[in-house]
Amino acid sequence: MIRVLFFFALLFAVAMGFAWMADLPGTIQISWPVYEGGQQVGTDIWEQSPAIVALAAAIFLAIFLAIVWVIRVVLKSPQIASRFFRRRRKDKGYNALSQGLIALGTGNAKLARRYALDADKLLDDEPAAKLLLAQTAQLAGKDDEARQRFEAMLEDPATKALGLHGLFIEAERHREPVAARHYAEEAAKTSPGLEWAGKAVLGYQAVAHHWDEALKTLERNYAAKMLDKKTYRRQRAVILTALATKLEDGEPERAYSLAKEAHGLALDLVPAAVLTSRLATRRGDIRKASKVLEATWRLFPHPELAETYAHVRTGDSAVDRLKRVKSLSAQRANTPEGALAIARAAMEAREFEEARKQLKKVLQSEPTRQAFLLMAEVEEAEHGDRGRTRDWLARAVSAPLDKVWMADGIISAEWQPVSPVTGKLDAFQWATPGSLSDEDGPLLEDSLFEAPALPSATPAEPVRPVADVDDGAVVLEAEPVTRPATAKPAGPETGDATSGSAKSAAAEPSTASAALEKQGYEGTTDDVKYSPALKDLPDAEATKAPSDKAATVEKTAAKETAVKAEAGADDKPAVVTGKDAGTAKAGVTGKTDTRNGSETPSKPEAASEAKVEETSKSADAKPSAAKASEAKTGETKSGSSKEDLNRPIEFPLSRMPDDPGPDEDDEDETAKTPRPRFFN
Repeated sequence: MIRVLFFFALLFAVAMGFAWMADLPGTIQISWPVYEGGQQVGTDIWEQSPAIVALAAAIFLAIFLAIVWVIRVVLKSPQIASRFFRRRRKDKGYNALSQGLIALGTGNAKLARRYALDADKLLDDEPAAKLLLAQTAQLAGKDDEARQRFEAMLEDPATKALGLHGLFIEAERHREPVAARHYAEEAAKTSPGLEWAGKAVLGYQAVAHHWDEALKTLERNYAAKMLDKKTYRRQRAVILTALATKLEDGEPERAYSLAKEAHGLALDLVPAAVLTSRLATRRGDIRKASKVLEATWRLFPHPELAETYAHVRTGDSAVDRLKRVKSLSAQRANTPEGALAIARAAMEAREFEEARKQLKKVLQSEPTRQAFLLMAEVEEAEHGDRGRTRDWLARAVSAPLDKVWMADGIISAEWQPVSPVTGKLDAFQWATPGSLSDEDGPLLEDSLFEAPALPSATPAEPVRPVADVDDGAVVLEAEPVTRPATAKPAGPETGDATSGSAKSAAAEPSTASAALEKQGYEGTTDDVKYSPALKDLPDAEATKAPSDKAATVEKTAAKETAVKAEAGADDKPAVVTGKDAGTAKAGVTGKTDTRNGSETPSKPEAASEAKVEETSKSADAKPSAAKASEAKTGETKSGSSKEDLNRPIEFPLSRMPDDPGPDEDDEDETAKTPRPRFFN
């Protein structure tokens, strides 16, 4: 708009000028002499108004300038032509450079290299074309060519920083930290404002634990405005903490001043607070050590703070440490870190109820693996209950993981000022790693946290077998014994139960069976030396046989009956094993069990008679016995199956159930009576 106004103003001024010249009075005369034959013969006069004269002068000037321009163009035509072709070449070069950058961005290395070569040929000494060639070589995997091109850039001051950056990247790709640090330091010296160079130098100095140099580099970066004030304070606090940790043993005074400064710069930095408190405790300044930990605890509760706070005063008892931890936890209540710290201190003070109370809060709100492990320790330390201890340990396996110091996927047991992977300063954070399972754990009931009831100290009453006689069958049952523990077992029963002595055995149970005292060594190999001698064993003993050995016991009983049937004599009463053993005497003599009101013989008896029928060698000499066994077998098949299942199994034994009995070759030796043996 201003330019339009200026144009109209200029046009108006010219018009006004011409109008002024037209109004001027008078004329302008131009005269010149006329010569003929070398002599002046007259004078010619050109007389016009001022406006006509001004217009003629302008036309003449324009013609003159046009003639001058034409002459100049003719004289400079070679330069103009050269400039034209040079500009055209540059345009082609920049077009190739643009296409090459696009191909490089899309990952087409071949096309990018072709355009880069064209650009480098068309554009002489163009830094962008050289960079495109080097990056194309990097993309194609030609590391040697890329390194050579970047090194060639170092000769030109305009491209030196560019070459250093490329060489730095190549050194990092090939994991050469020494070379990478060298190139970064050179770039920082060449151009102090390079952000990548300043951060890289700081990172490599931190990884090498050159903390004094790292402090200087941090100051330069802050002066160059590479980072804001908040980041500068945090990184300075981290470096000061690392330097103080390094000087803790050699120069404690300087370490204390550095740690105190770091704590002032970052109050939530846990390692700085712990180090400051520890050094203050060594100086004897308990008040300062406590205040530092309390200030950090209010901002960032951490287990290390509680542990250091508990031992801030050396020589305190476990109860005193528990009180101190409680006071620290109260400054920021309802935190799992505080509850776990109190629980740990309560365990050391043997205050198990307090430990259970605190662990219950944690496990019902934010359960972690450490809380489950502490609960297992409480069970082990208080009651020694291995069952409950294993239960808590099993729960700890699938519990959420505890918070740890981690950075770039690396978990560290202690805080570190720099990441070992990327070299980033202040990379470690107190966080929870990924859980083993995404599902929530089971709900913990209140009964799980209650202390188990202690077992009663009342000794168990001894048990002795009692003989129960029913129609000639002796059944041994367990009954509490009220006699003194020093009572000796009764002697072996004499007489034949099948000849009518069953009633006398029922009248006098103390003489019918032997009661073995409970010595407290059952189920171990030590019970052999505490058991009575073989000669004192009763003729009929009631013991419990496992259900899974019933078939083996039945076969052994049938085989023993067959052997006795061949021998024709029964030298010793059968030994009955277990409540389900039934009546031993009835099985030997062939009497039926009439307790259920039926004449049906028991299954073991039928099996024994069948075995006699199959294996007896003297079947012809004893036909009556075979007929009797067949008759009893038929009665067994026609009896009620329900009654057979409910009736106790009865079978005669002359040895312990685990004794396989005599071999087949020794079956004829009936005079040899097997002896029972002890087993576990």
